[in-house]
Amino acid sequence: MNQQIKISFPDGNQREFDSGITGGEIAKSISGKLAKVALAVKFNGKVLELWRPLDQDGELQILTFDDPEGKEVFWHSTAHLMAQAIKRKYPKAQLGIGPPIDGGFYYDIDLDQAITPEDFDALESEMAAIVDKDFPINRDVLSRSDALDFFKKHNEELKLELINDLPEDSTITAYSQGEFTDLCRGPHVPSTGKLGKHFKLLSVAGAYWRGDEKRQQLQRIYATNYPKRQMLDEHLRRIEEAKKRDHRKLGKELDLFSFHSETAGAGFAYWHPKGALVRTTIENFLRDEQEKRGYELVVSPHIVSAELYKTSGHYDWFLENMYPMTIEGEEYFIKPMNCPCHIKIFETKLHSYRDLPVRLAEFGTVYRYEKSGVLHGLLRVRGFTQDDAHIFCTEEQLNDEIVGVL
Repeated sequence: MNQQIKISFPDGNQREFDSGITGGEIAKSISGKLAKVALAVKFNGKVLELWRPLDQDGELQILTFDDPEGKEVFWHSTAHLMAQAIKRKYPKAQLGIGPPIDGGFYYDIDLDQAITPEDFDALESEMAAIVDKDFPINRDVLSRSDALDFFKKHNEELKLELINDLPEDSTITAYSQGEFTDLCRGPHVPSTGKLGKHFKLLSVAGAYWRGDEKRQQLQRIYATNYPKRQMLDEHLRRIEEAKKRDHRKLGKELDLFSFHSETAGAGFAYWHPKGALVRTTIENFLRDEQEKRGYELVVSPHIVSAELYKTSGHYDWFLENMYPMTIEGEEYFIKPMNCPCHIKIFETKLHSYRDLPVRLAEFGTVYRYEKSGVLHGLLRVRGFTQDDAHIFCTEEQLNDEIVGVL
Protein backbone atom coordinates (compact mmCIF):
# COMPACT_ATOMS: atom_id res chain seq x y z
CA MET A 1 0.00 0.00 0.00
CA ASN A 2 1.32 3.41 -0.95
CA GLN A 3 2.19 5.84 1.80
CA GLN A 4 -0.55 8.40 2.36
CA ILE A 5 -0.11 12.16 2.73
CA LYS A 6 -2.60 14.60 4.23
CA ILE A 7 -3.42 17.64 2.11
CA SER A 8 -5.22 20.64 3.60
CA PHE A 9 -7.08 23.08 1.35
CA PRO A 10 -7.83 26.81 1.80
CA ASP A 11 -11.49 26.07 2.62
CA GLY A 12 -10.44 24.00 5.65
CA ASN A 13 -11.10 20.61 4.08
CA GLN A 14 -8.49 17.88 4.37
CA ARG A 15 -8.01 14.80 2.20
CA GLU A 16 -5.54 11.94 1.97
CA PHE A 17 -3.71 11.04 -1.24
CA ASP A 18 -1.00 8.63 -2.30
CA SER A 19 2.47 10.06 -1.78
CA GLY A 20 3.89 11.23 -5.10
CA ILE A 21 0.62 12.56 -6.45
CA THR A 22 0.99 15.81 -8.38
CA GLY A 23 -0.82 19.07 -7.86
CA GLY A 24 -2.36 18.70 -11.30
CA GLU A 25 -3.78 15.29 -10.41
CA ILE A 26 -5.26 16.67 -7.21
CA ALA A 27 -6.87 19.51 -9.17
CA LYS A 28 -8.40 16.96 -11.55
CA SER A 29 -9.71 14.90 -8.63
CA ILE A 30 -11.56 17.99 -7.39
CA SER A 31 -13.09 18.90 -10.75
CA GLY A 32 -12.29 18.81 -14.43
CA LYS A 33 -13.07 22.51 -14.68
CA LEU A 34 -10.51 23.36 -12.01
CA ALA A 35 -7.88 21.19 -13.70
CA LYS A 36 -8.48 23.04 -16.96
CA VAL A 37 -7.81 26.49 -15.48
CA ALA A 38 -5.11 25.43 -13.00
CA LEU A 39 -1.71 27.00 -13.72
CA ALA A 40 0.42 25.97 -10.74
CA VAL A 41 0.09 25.10 -7.06
CA LYS A 42 1.16 26.70 -3.82
CA PHE A 43 2.33 23.96 -1.47
CA ASN A 44 3.40 24.83 2.06
CA GLY A 45 3.93 28.41 0.95
CA LYS A 46 6.03 27.62 -2.13
CA VAL A 47 4.76 27.96 -5.71
CA LEU A 48 5.40 24.81 -7.75
CA GLU A 49 4.57 23.39 -11.16
CA LEU A 50 1.43 21.28 -11.52
CA TRP A 51 3.52 18.22 -12.40
CA ARG A 52 5.68 18.28 -9.25
CA PRO A 53 5.17 15.17 -7.06
CA LEU A 54 4.05 15.87 -3.49
CA ASP A 55 5.55 13.54 -0.88
CA GLN A 56 4.67 15.10 2.47
CA ASP A 57 1.73 16.49 4.39
CA GLY A 58 0.95 20.10 3.70
CA GLU A 59 -1.33 22.95 2.74
CA LEU A 60 -2.20 23.11 -0.94
CA GLN A 61 -3.76 25.86 -3.03
CA ILE A 62 -4.53 25.31 -6.70
CA LEU A 63 -3.48 28.52 -8.45
CA THR A 64 -5.46 29.98 -11.33
CA PHE A 65 -5.28 33.31 -13.13
CA ASP A 66 -7.51 34.73 -10.41
CA ASP A 67 -4.64 34.40 -7.93
CA PRO A 68 -1.70 36.85 -7.91
CA GLU A 69 0.81 33.99 -7.97
CA GLY A 70 -1.14 32.36 -10.79
CA LYS A 71 -0.91 35.53 -12.86
CA GLU A 72 2.85 35.66 -12.26
CA VAL A 73 3.33 32.08 -13.45
CA PHE A 74 1.12 32.69 -16.50
CA TRP A 75 2.90 35.90 -17.49
CA HIS A 76 6.37 34.53 -16.74
CA SER A 77 5.68 31.53 -18.94
CA THR A 78 4.43 33.82 -21.71
CA ALA A 79 7.67 35.79 -21.42
CA HIS A 80 9.49 32.56 -22.29
CA LEU A 81 7.06 32.03 -25.15
CA MET A 82 7.89 35.48 -26.51
CA ALA A 83 11.63 34.90 -26.04
CA GLN A 84 11.40 31.66 -28.02
CA ALA A 85 9.63 33.49 -30.84
CA ILE A 86 12.29 36.22 -30.76
CA LYS A 87 15.09 33.65 -31.00
CA ARG A 88 13.36 32.03 -33.96
CA LYS A 89 13.01 35.35 -35.78
CA TYR A 90 16.33 36.80 -34.63
CA PRO A 91 18.78 33.93 -33.95
CA LYS A 92 21.59 36.35 -33.03
CA ALA A 93 19.53 37.95 -30.25
CA GLN A 94 21.00 37.50 -26.77
CA LEU A 95 18.52 37.14 -23.95
CA GLY A 96 18.66 39.11 -20.70
CA ILE A 97 15.81 38.67 -18.24
CA GLY A 98 12.06 38.32 -18.70
CA PRO A 99 10.09 38.71 -15.47
CA PRO A 100 6.36 39.12 -14.86
CA ILE A 101 5.35 42.65 -13.89
CA ASP A 102 2.10 44.39 -13.01
CA GLY A 103 -0.24 43.80 -15.93
CA GLY A 104 2.03 41.55 -17.97
CA PHE A 105 5.73 40.98 -18.56
CA TYR A 106 8.77 42.06 -20.53
CA TYR A 107 11.92 40.56 -21.95
CA ASP A 108 15.25 42.33 -22.38
CA ILE A 109 17.23 41.40 -25.48
CA ASP A 110 20.58 42.43 -26.93
CA LEU A 111 20.31 42.70 -30.70
CA ASP A 112 22.11 44.83 -33.28
CA GLN A 113 18.97 45.56 -35.27
CA ALA A 114 16.06 47.45 -33.78
CA ILE A 115 12.77 45.68 -33.12
CA THR A 116 9.86 48.03 -33.79
CA PRO A 117 6.08 47.80 -33.32
CA GLU A 118 5.90 46.92 -37.02
CA ASP A 119 7.59 43.62 -36.13
CA PHE A 120 5.08 42.71 -33.43
CA ASP A 121 2.57 40.95 -35.70
CA ALA A 122 5.22 38.55 -36.99
CA LEU A 123 6.39 37.78 -33.46
CA GLU A 124 2.82 37.20 -32.28
CA SER A 125 2.24 34.82 -35.19
CA GLU A 126 5.35 32.88 -34.21
CA MET A 127 4.15 32.76 -30.60
CA ALA A 128 0.81 31.37 -31.80
CA ALA A 129 2.62 28.65 -33.77
CA ILE A 130 4.54 27.64 -30.64
CA VAL A 131 1.27 27.49 -28.68
CA ASP A 132 -0.19 25.22 -31.36
CA LYS A 133 2.73 22.81 -30.91
CA ASP A 134 1.86 22.54 -27.19
CA PHE A 135 5.48 21.87 -26.23
CA PRO A 136 5.89 20.39 -22.73
CA ILE A 137 7.79 22.81 -20.47
CA ASN A 138 10.49 20.80 -18.71
CA ARG A 139 12.62 21.76 -15.71
CA ASP A 140 16.24 20.64 -15.47
CA VAL A 141 18.67 21.09 -12.57
CA LEU A 142 22.15 21.83 -13.91
CA SER A 143 25.58 21.84 -12.36
CA ARG A 144 27.37 25.18 -12.62
CA SER A 145 29.82 23.77 -15.18
CA ASP A 146 27.03 22.27 -17.32
CA ALA A 147 25.06 25.52 -17.22
CA LEU A 148 28.12 27.53 -18.24
CA ASP A 149 28.94 25.08 -21.03
CA PHE A 150 25.39 25.12 -22.38
CA PHE A 151 24.92 28.88 -22.51
CA LYS A 152 28.47 29.41 -23.79
CA LYS A 153 27.72 27.00 -26.63
CA HIS A 154 24.62 29.06 -27.46
CA ASN A 155 26.48 32.40 -27.23
CA GLU A 156 24.27 33.70 -24.43
CA GLU A 157 26.77 36.08 -22.81
CA LEU A 158 24.19 37.72 -20.56
CA LYS A 159 23.10 34.36 -19.16
CA LEU A 160 26.74 33.44 -18.49
CA GLU A 161 27.12 36.61 -16.43
CA LEU A 162 24.02 35.77 -14.41
CA ILE A 163 25.30 32.26 -13.72
CA ASN A 164 28.73 33.50 -12.66
CA ASP A 165 27.12 35.93 -10.22
CA LEU A 166 25.07 33.22 -8.48
CA PRO A 167 26.27 32.10 -5.03
CA GLU A 168 28.30 28.90 -5.13
CA ASP A 169 25.61 26.89 -3.34
CA SER A 170 22.80 28.00 -5.69
CA THR A 171 20.54 25.48 -7.37
CA ILE A 172 20.75 26.31 -11.09
CA THR A 173 17.70 25.41 -13.15
CA ALA A 174 16.77 25.76 -16.80
CA TYR A 175 13.40 25.37 -18.49
CA SER A 176 13.01 23.93 -21.98
CA GLN A 177 10.17 23.97 -24.51
CA GLY A 178 10.82 22.57 -27.95
CA GLU A 179 14.21 23.80 -29.16
CA PHE A 180 14.26 26.67 -26.65
CA THR A 181 16.00 26.59 -23.25
CA ASP A 182 16.21 29.46 -20.78
CA LEU A 183 17.98 29.96 -17.47
CA CYS A 184 15.19 30.39 -14.94
CA ARG A 185 14.06 29.65 -11.37
CA GLY A 186 10.49 29.04 -12.53
CA PRO A 187 7.89 27.82 -11.92
CA HIS A 188 6.01 27.59 -15.21
CA VAL A 189 2.81 26.20 -16.69
CA PRO A 190 2.94 22.57 -17.92
CA SER A 191 3.07 23.30 -21.65
CA THR A 192 2.97 26.12 -24.19
CA GLY A 193 -0.59 25.20 -25.17
CA LYS A 194 -1.73 26.24 -21.69
CA LEU A 195 -0.93 29.87 -22.54
CA GLY A 196 -3.56 30.36 -25.23
CA LYS A 197 -3.36 33.07 -27.88
CA HIS A 198 -4.81 36.14 -26.19
CA PHE A 199 -1.44 37.87 -25.95
CA LYS A 200 -0.38 41.27 -27.20
CA LEU A 201 3.03 42.85 -27.64
CA LEU A 202 2.63 46.41 -26.41
CA SER A 203 5.80 48.46 -26.76
CA VAL A 204 9.57 48.44 -26.93
CA ALA A 205 11.90 50.65 -24.92
CA GLY A 206 15.56 50.93 -24.03
CA ALA A 207 16.86 49.51 -20.75
CA TYR A 208 20.41 49.28 -19.45
CA TRP A 209 21.61 45.77 -18.66
CA ARG A 210 21.08 45.16 -14.94
CA GLY A 211 20.00 48.78 -14.54
CA ASP A 212 23.58 50.01 -14.93
CA GLU A 213 23.87 52.97 -17.30
CA LYS A 214 27.55 52.11 -17.81
CA ARG A 215 26.51 48.82 -19.43
CA GLN A 216 25.01 48.18 -22.85
CA GLN A 217 21.48 49.30 -23.59
CA LEU A 218 19.09 46.47 -24.37
CA GLN A 219 15.71 46.43 -26.07
CA ARG A 220 12.93 45.81 -23.58
CA ILE A 221 9.77 44.41 -25.15
CA TYR A 222 6.63 44.80 -23.05
CA ALA A 223 3.67 42.50 -23.55
CA THR A 224 0.69 40.93 -21.84
CA ASN A 225 -1.47 37.83 -22.03
CA TYR A 226 -4.87 36.81 -20.69
CA PRO A 227 -6.81 33.54 -20.60
CA LYS A 228 -9.80 35.13 -22.37
CA ARG A 229 -10.11 37.57 -25.25
CA GLN A 230 -12.50 39.86 -23.39
CA MET A 231 -10.00 40.14 -20.54
CA LEU A 232 -7.28 41.22 -22.99
CA ASP A 233 -9.62 43.72 -24.65
CA GLU A 234 -10.46 45.22 -21.26
CA HIS A 235 -6.77 45.51 -20.40
CA LEU A 236 -6.02 47.26 -23.71
CA ARG A 237 -8.96 49.61 -23.12
CA ARG A 238 -7.53 50.52 -19.70
CA ILE A 239 -4.16 51.24 -21.29
CA GLU A 240 -5.74 53.61 -23.81
CA GLU A 241 -7.71 55.36 -21.07
CA ALA A 242 -4.55 55.72 -19.00
CA LYS A 243 -2.76 57.30 -21.95
CA LYS A 244 -5.47 59.95 -22.15
CA ARG A 245 -4.96 60.70 -18.44
CA ASP A 246 -1.14 60.53 -18.52
CA HIS A 247 0.05 63.42 -16.36
CA ARG A 248 2.87 64.18 -18.79
CA LYS A 249 0.33 64.70 -21.58
CA LEU A 250 -2.01 66.74 -19.37
CA GLY A 251 0.86 68.82 -18.00
CA LYS A 252 1.71 69.96 -21.50
CA GLU A 253 -1.87 70.41 -22.70
CA LEU A 254 -2.90 72.41 -19.61
CA ASP A 255 0.34 74.42 -19.52
CA LEU A 256 1.18 73.23 -15.99
CA PHE A 257 4.82 72.18 -16.23
CA SER A 258 7.58 71.24 -18.65
CA PHE A 259 10.88 69.37 -18.79
CA HIS A 260 13.95 70.47 -20.73
CA SER A 261 16.16 67.41 -20.64
CA GLU A 262 18.41 68.33 -23.55
CA THR A 263 19.12 71.92 -22.57
CA ALA A 264 18.62 72.11 -18.79
CA GLY A 265 19.10 68.60 -17.39
CA ALA A 266 16.87 65.54 -17.21
CA GLY A 267 14.59 64.95 -14.26
CA PHE A 268 13.95 68.56 -13.23
CA ALA A 269 10.46 70.03 -13.63
CA TYR A 270 9.78 73.64 -14.59
CA TRP A 271 6.51 74.83 -13.09
CA HIS A 272 4.55 77.25 -15.28
CA PRO A 273 2.26 79.95 -13.75
CA LYS A 274 -0.83 77.71 -13.81
CA GLY A 275 1.07 74.75 -12.37
CA ALA A 276 2.70 76.91 -9.72
CA LEU A 277 -0.73 78.19 -8.70
CA VAL A 278 -2.08 74.63 -8.35
CA ARG A 279 1.00 73.57 -6.43
CA THR A 280 0.90 76.57 -4.08
CA THR A 281 -2.82 76.08 -3.43
CA ILE A 282 -2.20 72.46 -2.41
CA GLU A 283 0.77 73.40 -0.23
CA ASN A 284 -1.20 76.13 1.56
CA PHE A 285 -4.06 73.73 2.25
CA LEU A 286 -1.66 71.13 3.66
CA ARG A 287 0.17 73.69 5.80
CA ASP A 288 -3.14 74.72 7.36
CA GLU A 289 -3.99 71.08 8.06
CA GLN A 290 -0.56 70.43 9.56
CA GLU A 291 -0.86 73.39 11.91
CA LYS A 292 -4.31 72.18 13.00
CA ARG A 293 -2.71 68.84 13.89
CA GLY A 294 0.03 70.34 16.00
CA TYR A 295 2.89 70.45 13.52
CA GLU A 296 5.37 73.32 13.60
CA LEU A 297 6.65 74.44 10.21
CA VAL A 298 10.40 74.63 9.63
CA VAL A 299 12.71 75.41 6.71
CA SER A 300 16.11 73.73 6.29
CA PRO A 301 18.98 74.64 3.93
CA HIS A 302 19.38 73.22 0.43
CA ILE A 303 23.12 72.57 0.84
CA VAL A 304 24.43 70.58 3.80
CA SER A 305 27.88 69.47 4.99
CA ALA A 306 28.88 65.87 4.39
CA GLU A 307 29.56 65.53 8.12
CA LEU A 308 25.84 65.57 8.88
CA TYR A 309 25.19 62.69 6.47
CA LYS A 310 28.15 60.75 7.86
CA THR A 311 26.60 61.08 11.31
CA SER A 312 23.15 60.02 10.09
CA GLY A 313 24.52 57.08 8.09
CA HIS A 314 23.21 58.33 4.75
CA TYR A 315 26.76 58.92 3.54
CA ASP A 316 27.54 55.20 3.66
CA TRP A 317 24.24 53.96 2.26
CA PHE A 318 23.03 56.70 -0.05
CA LEU A 319 26.21 58.28 -1.46
CA GLU A 320 25.71 57.22 -5.08
CA ASN A 321 22.33 58.98 -5.12
CA MET A 322 23.65 62.31 -3.79
CA TYR A 323 24.94 65.40 -5.61
CA PRO A 324 28.37 66.33 -4.15
CA MET A 325 30.28 69.61 -4.25
CA THR A 326 33.36 71.10 -2.60
CA ILE A 327 33.22 74.46 -0.81
CA GLU A 328 36.43 75.89 0.68
CA GLY A 329 37.98 72.45 0.64
CA GLU A 330 35.10 70.79 2.48
CA GLU A 331 32.62 68.27 1.11
CA TYR A 332 28.97 69.32 0.83
CA PHE A 333 25.85 67.88 -0.76
CA ILE A 334 22.68 69.26 -2.22
CA LYS A 335 20.12 68.04 0.30
CA PRO A 336 18.73 64.58 -0.66
CA MET A 337 16.46 64.23 2.39
CA ASN A 338 15.14 66.37 5.23
CA CYS A 339 15.43 63.94 8.15
CA PRO A 340 18.91 64.85 9.47
CA CYS A 341 18.11 68.56 9.17
CA HIS A 342 14.99 68.19 11.30
CA ILE A 343 16.99 66.31 13.91
CA LYS A 344 19.50 69.18 14.03
CA ILE A 345 16.63 71.63 14.61
CA PHE A 346 15.27 69.43 17.42
CA GLU A 347 18.73 69.22 19.00
CA THR A 348 19.14 73.00 19.29
CA LYS A 349 17.52 72.99 22.72
CA LEU A 350 16.87 70.60 25.57
CA HIS A 351 13.42 69.06 25.70
CA SER A 352 11.61 67.83 28.77
CA TYR A 353 9.29 64.87 28.37
CA ARG A 354 6.55 67.40 29.04
CA ASP A 355 7.48 69.12 25.76
CA LEU A 356 6.83 65.99 23.75
CA PRO A 357 5.60 65.20 21.23
CA VAL A 358 7.38 67.70 19.00
CA ARG A 359 6.09 67.57 15.44
CA LEU A 360 8.14 69.28 12.72
CA ALA A 361 6.94 69.67 9.13
CA GLU A 362 8.49 71.11 5.99
CA PHE A 363 7.90 71.37 2.29
CA GLY A 364 11.56 70.61 1.67
CA THR A 365 13.01 70.50 -1.83
CA VAL A 366 15.44 67.60 -2.19
CA TYR A 367 17.65 66.33 -4.99
CA ARG A 368 18.48 62.70 -5.67
CA TYR A 369 20.44 61.25 -8.54
CA GLU A 370 18.26 58.82 -10.46
CA LYS A 371 19.46 56.96 -13.53
CA SER A 372 18.12 58.49 -16.72
CA GLY A 373 16.43 55.24 -17.72
CA VAL A 374 14.05 55.33 -14.74
CA LEU A 375 13.01 58.99 -14.96
CA HIS A 376 9.28 59.30 -15.61
CA GLY A 377 7.52 62.66 -15.69
CA LEU A 378 6.77 63.91 -12.19
CA LEU A 379 6.65 60.38 -10.77
CA ARG A 380 10.41 59.73 -10.92
CA VAL A 381 12.54 62.88 -10.95
CA ARG A 382 15.88 64.16 -9.69
CA GLY A 383 14.49 67.15 -7.85
CA PHE A 384 11.20 67.33 -5.96
CA THR A 385 9.55 69.02 -3.00
CA GLN A 386 8.68 66.64 -0.20
CA ASP A 387 5.79 67.14 2.20
CA ASP A 388 7.92 65.83 5.04
CA ALA A 389 7.35 65.58 8.78
CA HIS A 390 9.10 64.05 11.78
CA ILE A 391 7.69 63.38 15.22
CA PHE A 392 9.81 63.27 18.38
CA CYS A 393 7.93 61.51 21.16
CA THR A 394 8.22 59.13 24.09
CA GLU A 395 7.76 55.41 23.72
CA GLU A 396 4.45 55.70 25.59
CA GLN A 397 3.20 58.24 23.04
CA LEU A 398 4.18 56.17 20.01
CA ASN A 399 0.89 54.34 19.43
CA ASP A 400 -1.18 57.52 19.66
CA GLU A 401 1.16 59.31 17.26
CA ILE A 402 0.96 56.49 14.72
CA VAL A 403 -2.83 56.50 14.93
CA GLY A 404 -2.81 60.27 14.54
CA VAL A 405 -0.72 60.06 11.39
CA LEU A 406 -2.95 57.38 9.90
